[in-house]
Amino acid sequence: MDSNYKQTIAKVPILPNELKEERRQRELFFLNIKWFMVTLLNRKDRMSMSNSLEVRVPFADYRLVEYLFNTPKAMKFCDDREKGLLRRALKGILPEDIIERKKSPYPKTHNPLYGNIVQGMLGDILKDKSSPILALVNETRIKEIMDTQGKSFIKPWYGQLMTGPQLMAYLIQVNTWLKEYKVEIKL
Repeated sequence: MDSNYKQTIAKVPILPNELKEERRQRELFFLNIKWFMVTLLNRKDRMSMSNSLEVRVPFADYRLVEYLFNTPKAMKFCDDREKGLLRRALKGILPEDIIERKKSPYPKTHNPLYGNIVQGMLGDILKDKSSPILALVNETRIKEIMDTQGKSFIKPWYGQLMTGPQLMAYLIQVNTWLKEYKVEIKL
């Protein structure tokens, strides 16, 4: 896995005079495009095709992705909003209520039962001292995230992508992956 990561990072195009923080953001975007988006698109294909549907993802068009990959962050987040550039470009084309609508990313789960289920599963992982993810996380901080009365259930993490339940599900998935592939963590 480490070699795949290093190979992918080595392919990231570097801009002249790029600040260290900007370069790291570019690396993270590149990893997202090459790894995470591939997973999401594969899932989308399997789910839609199993129902005899062909689903299009217009914002995943490679030309648009390449263009936006090289767009400075300040432009992407213009007007201090996620998708600010897109919102501004579509003013006068789409209705205002669509342009101003709060982003609702995939996957999103609002049912409180979902939160209870992932909270219980993550609690079991924390109790099992052989859980591989324990080498990567701050257990005290994870317990704060698990507190349903806490801010993590209200204020999203990673922009608008994840609140507490989604982050807990992500940690469960990472732990499952670490166990499944017998990843050894050397600190």
